[in-house]
Parts: sequence; structure tokens; C-alpha cells
Amino acid sequence: MNRKRIWGWWFFDWACQPYHTLLVSFIFSIYYAEIARNSYVAQGMDAAQAGAAAQSLWGYGLAIGGAAIAILAPILGTVADSTGRRMPWVWFFSGVIVVSASGLWLLSPEDPRLVLSVALFGLGLAGVELATIFTNAMLPGLAPREETGRISGTGFAFGYLGGLVSLAIMLLFFAESSSGTTLIGLRPLFGLDPELRQGTRFVGPFTALWFALFMIPFFLWVREPQGQGKPFHPLAAARDLMALLRSLRHRRSLLTWLISSMLSRDALNGLYGFGGVYAGTMLGWPVILSGIFGIVTVIAAIFISWLGGRADQKWGPKPVVIAAIIALTVVCIVIVSMDRSAIFGIPLPEGSKLPDAIFFLCGTVIGGAGGAMQAASRTLTVRHTSAERATEIFGLYALSGKATAFLAPFLIALVTDLTGNQRIGISPLIVMFLLAVFLLNWVNKNGEAEQ
Repeated sequence: MNRKRIWGWWFFDWACQPYHTLLVSFIFSIYYAEIARNSYVAQGMDAAQAGAAAQSLWGYGLAIGGAAIAILAPILGTVADSTGRRMPWVWFFSGVIVVSASGLWLLSPEDPRLVLSVALFGLGLAGVELATIFTNAMLPGLAPREETGRISGTGFAFGYLGGLVSLAIMLLFFAESSSGTTLIGLRPLFGLDPELRQGTRFVGPFTALWFALFMIPFFLWVREPQGQGKPFHPLAAARDLMALLRSLRHRRSLLTWLISSMLSRDALNGLYGFGGVYAGTMLGWPVILSGIFGIVTVIAAIFISWLGGRADQKWGPKPVVIAAIIALTVVCIVIVSMDRSAIFGIPLPEGSKLPDAIFFLCGTVIGGAGGAMQAASRTLTVRHTSAERATEIFGLYALSGKATAFLAPFLIALVTDLTGNQRIGISPLIVMFLLAVFLLNWVNKNGEAEQ
């Protein structure tokens, strides 16, 4: 095994994890929820209506981005495998990520460009997802099959560590509290104005800078095999894609796995995408508290992802996926059954902190089980392909994760709209997780030979 190449591959997880940690989960989504809620209240809505409207806009924006990924993923996978080139696509989508994240600076309290901000956020998230197709496809060529579970799990753990470090930097030196100072009592660095929320708004450019800096080891140490770079023939690529899709009729394990992972990963992304908005609008958490919550969650995710990789190596990826989905289902049930006034219908005294403590625990499970599930899912996909066809299969894997990527945010947005209740809006995720774990009955734990 080429250790330097493996470390370079791990640095992609380190570089892109802050997009999930800082933007999706713990800083930007909370800030967006606050700005959007205040904007809607200024338009005459009450607090509950404003929170629901903020969640709905977020959901519809993510749904559109997910639909775009669903269309592009299998096409790009086929193009990459037919030409033998993956790195140019990683370069291209890296540029998309940097530009989109930088643009999030534009979401300001005095001029809340909500639609533009959600569009930029969704475009950057699409860049992360599409770049990941090509980096995931490199996994089979990094090491022997029996080592891929450990490498995948360690990569996720390393990525979560990067998310933790970036979150700590934002909380200590940039994100301001209501008093205008950071977690350690400093004014935001570089003269950023806390009155204009510039410390918190810096999270977008900071994420872009982090990604650009830490992709350097990836581009220096990860090389495509010699002899790559065949000319692209569109008709041949289209034929390859259609042949692959037709072959799924005879590959029951792969087909069922793609459908199962489609549901589980879409539901998980729903939890990631709406957890911050839920905490900001339903529980009223400020950015600083959400950041502390993120630190606890990410620390749990680091260790559980690492342990999940070891469990994957010992027992295989399928049991890890099942255990993670069950844990995430329980979390969804708890969230749907809880608000500030009651838990599972049991009234709480006014001002009770129990919902905050429970949500902290839920976040720990989401981070840990989510990381373990994604790492093991990557390994189980490797067991259904070869190094030569990996980008193609991971393109389908990305498609399966994004073909209904609009579904979870759309259902959450729709149910939230219909009920006017953010809590109930999370309920579709329970059904999706349960269907995913049921379908795993028909997935071969050892994968299957290509047909």
C-alpha cells in the first residue's frame, strides 16, 4: 500500500468536512434560521409561522440541489470511467465549492438575501457531493479489499477531526455571541464587526479557505494510475451507462443496496440539513450554543466512526449499517416527540433544560451513527464493484443517494407547511429509515460479482 497516497485521499475528508460541520449543521444553518426568522417576522408573521417558513425555504432549496445531483451523478461517473480521468472533475468541483462557500458572506441582517444564500449553499453542497463520487471511486485502488473498511472508517474519523478543529477555530475567534464577543470573550479577529454579524458571516469564506488549503495534500499525493486519459466518446459512454443500468435487473444485491442506501442516506442528510434549523427555530439556540453542541457531537463522531471502521473490518460493513440506521431511527422518534413544553406527551415545567440535554444526546448519536453508516456504506459499495468500474458504480451510488435527495427535504418542507409544525415535519425520516433497514434483508453482506 502507498501510505502517502492514502493520507492524501484522507485529506479530502479533512478538507470538505467543514462544509458539513460549519455550514450544514452548526454555524451557517443556525445563522440562516435566525436571519430568515427575523426577516419573516418583519413581514408580519408570528414566530411559529416564521420558523416554519424558514424551514420550508431551506427544504425547497436543498430539494432543487438534490435533483441536480441526481441527474448529473451517473452521467459524470460514466464519463470518468470511459475516459479514465477523475482528477479533472475533482479540480472543477473544488472550484465550485470555494466560490459558493465564499458567497455565503452575503447573508447579512440588514440585507437578508435568503433565496441567493440558499442557492449558493445548495450549489456548494452539490459540489461536495459530486466531487465525492470521484474520490470515493479511488478507494478500491488504495489497498486490498480486506483493508478498505478500516481505511474508509479512518477517513471519516479524520474528516470529523478536521470538522472539530475548524469548528473550534470559528467559536474561539470569529462567531460572536449576543454580547458581541466569541466563546472566549474576544471580539472577532481581523476587525470583523460583531454588530453586522461579520464574525459569524465569515464562516462561508473561512470554509472556502480551509478547503482550498487542505486540498493541497490531496492534489500533491494522489495520482491517477499511469496510462489514464483516454479520449471521450459520448455515444460509447451513453451505451456503457445504459448497459450498466440494464445489468441491475440481474444484480439483485446491488440494486437492493442502492435503493436501501438511497433511503437511509437521504434521511440522514435530512437530519444533517434540518438539525441546525430545528435547534435555531424550535429550541431557540444561539450560534454559540449550537457550536458547543457541535463540538460534543463531532468528538463522538470521530471515535464512533473510527470504531465503526474497526467493526467493519472485523464483521463486515452490513451489520454496522444496520446498527447505525436503527440508532438514527430512534433519534428521529425522540425529536418528533419533543418540544419545549413536553416530551412524549409528558408536560415539562416552564424553562426546563431537559429538551436541550436530550437534543445534545441526539446530536451525539446523529454524528456518530451517521459517520459510521456512511463509512460502512462506502465499503459495502466497494464490495459490489471493481477498481476499473468504481467511478461508474459510485456514480450510481451517488445517484441512489440523490435520486430522491429532493424527497427528504421536500417531504419535511411539505409536512411542515401542511401542519405548521416543525416537529411533525421531521416524521417522514422515520419511515425512510425503516424502509432502508428492511431492504437490507436482500443485500449480500459480501457483495456480488459484476455481471
